[in-house]
Amino acid sequence: MEQIIGFAIAVIIISASGVLAPGPLFASNIFYGLIGGIKAGIKVSFGHATVELPLIILLGIGALSLETFPEFRILISIFGAIGLFAFAGLQLKQIVFQKQIQNYQNKRGPFLAGILLSALNPFFIIWWLSIGFKLISDSILFWSLGGIGILFILHIWMDFAWLSSTAYLSSKASKMISDRNFRFIIMGLSLSLIYFGITFLIDAFS
Repeated sequence: MEQIIGFAIAVIIISASGVLAPGPLFASNIFYGLIGGIKAGIKVSFGHATVELPLIILLGIGALSLETFPEFRILISIFGAIGLFAFAGLQLKQIVFQKQIQNYQNKRGPFLAGILLSALNPFFIIWWLSIGFKLISDSILFWSLGGIGILFILHIWMDFAWLSSTAYLSSKASKMISDRNFRFIIMGLSLSLIYFGITFLIDAFS
């Protein structure tokens, strides 16, 4: 029991560096949270988990590493930048063509955003290949392959808690602002995605 408690504390402390870090997933979560509230945050979390679990498993069984695919970081950075530019473009398009943007609805958008903005985020992948890999190694050392499941549970609840709560808070805040200011917020979130896309490209070619 002490071993599990100690490992759980380590996972929570180390995971916080990735979960709470601002990035494209967080920006898109705020965007969908403004419109869909906590449900949107939960959908983004499920999309994120859809990518995170297979990634942890692949790392755990040794099927994925930077040594086996050295060009991985460059490719994921380039594709990630393209994806962010496209996503930002769609958001800016809604500002221009949507008459009442608060009424915009996209049932699959949050889930797909959770998948794409996780899978195409090189910093998320690299975090698991470096910082997170120590947690994966320890979990397997303690409980064999079953430790991967323990690690995932100890980690993923933080993603759900953070994304759903921030989506809920953004939804509450959206009810107190005008449609005009709402559009400015969406524009700011879109520009932040473009910024992250540029940083991805800089990381790929630096």
